[in-house]
Amino acid sequence: MEIKELARFAEDVSRGAGGILRRNYGRKQEVHYKGEINLVTEVDRRSEAYIMERIRTAFPDHGILSEESSEITSSSPYRWIVDPLDGTTNYAHNYPCFCVSIAVERDGAQLAGAVYDPLLDEMFVATSGGGAFRNGERISVSATENLRQSLLSTGFAYDVNTASDNNLDYFREFVFTGQAIRRDGSAALDMCYLACGRFDGFWELALKPWDTAAGLLILTEAGGMATRLDGSPYDVHQPDILASNGRIHGQMLAVLRRTRRDVSKK
Repeated sequence: MEIKELARFAEDVSRGAGGILRRNYGRKQEVHYKGEINLVTEVDRRSEAYIMERIRTAFPDHGILSEESSEITSSSPYRWIVDPLDGTTNYAHNYPCFCVSIAVERDGAQLAGAVYDPLLDEMFVATSGGGAFRNGERISVSATENLRQSLLSTGFAYDVNTASDNNLDYFREFVFTGQAIRRDGSAALDMCYLACGRFDGFWELALKPWDTAAGLLILTEAGGMATRLDGSPYDVHQPDILASNGRIHGQMLAVLRRTRRDVSKK
């Protein structure tokens, strides 16, 4: 199966799902809670149902891992990883930062991915070995070489008020060592913004495969890099990620390591 065919399909489906999000944006949402503050809207489920139906129809033997449903396992080496609405809390509050994220992997390796922001009509697409693109134009990471001149992004998990490792210590240190930090509430868009040079670095804890599968491929194909917070190899099944333009990666790692040492002494 050609990678370009898979990428075109991911792009088309994410655009269709994004249309669902756009048409319902600003309307009163039916909100359900999966935890104290972790929520899901009816639009999440409608977007997911659309995506899963499209995948099942086109590739009935493929597996599917999606945020709001039980995993569909398969003997096929292909598996789709789907976030029908990344930025649900934003969406529920009419904050205009959310997207659809769809990736496909073969034997655990990402082949193609698409992330679509329906309000800005920005489509980020990448294929393994084929580069990364925004609305058809090739993108690349920034050339920033100094952490002090870097715009960073991060996020906080839903258990931030109870988890011992809640990212607040790292956030504090990067406030003083970077230029500025943004917290927009969509890991997929954070990674795409890093890929096209809007951000220079990104880190987050407690992520899931659907948060990063498409964004990771887009980032690496744009020339960026990703590891875990301790510098070890990252894959989408790891909970923590440090991603950057590559040029400031070592500087960010140094901040994270210093912070861990200081916290352990308390």
